Amino acid sequence: MTLFESTLPIYRRSLTTLSAMLTKAQAHEGGDALLDAKLADDMHPLATQLRFLSNQPGEAVARLTDRTFTSRDDNETTLASAKAVLAEMDGFLAGVEENELVDAHSTIVMDIPNGMQFTLTAEQYVRDWSLPNFYFHLTTAYAILRQAGVPLGKADFVPHMMPYITKMPTE
Repeated sequence: MTLFESTLPIYRRSLTTLSAMLTKAQAHEGGDALLDAKLADDMHPLATQLRFLSNQPGEAVARLTDRTFTSRDDNETTLASAKAVLAEMDGFLAGVEENELVDAHSTIVMDIPNGMQFTLTAEQYVRDWSLPNFYFHLTTAYAILRQAGVPLGKADFVPHMMPYITKMPTE
């Protein structure tokens, strides 16, 4: 699998999945107030999880191509605006061509805000940093919404699996 195949389609599919979850959250009691919900006191609220998640693909594209990306620093204050940011990121990703990505063995030096620096190959960056962090924030957003009572289930988290169903359980 190429770097492109293991990143861009996954980011885009997951942004669409999260947008659908946020649509359910909009219809749920509490609506925009859910953006302040947390799983634990020492964790970021949903709004920050969404910001981190929506920045992650852009940061990856900037490291894996010659494109630039500026991460958002502010949290969205409504579920509708959070969905708009996800759609904006999806549009950005839609314009990335496979031939723009660096070779999987290219070296990436990654500085993170706390002062740490990592040096790894593009493949290691995708496998060990970008995708795990992206899924962490996606899963945390799902868990926050679920804990708040938004009617979500596993099928909401992995709707992309539905086309592969070849047999349904009988009751």
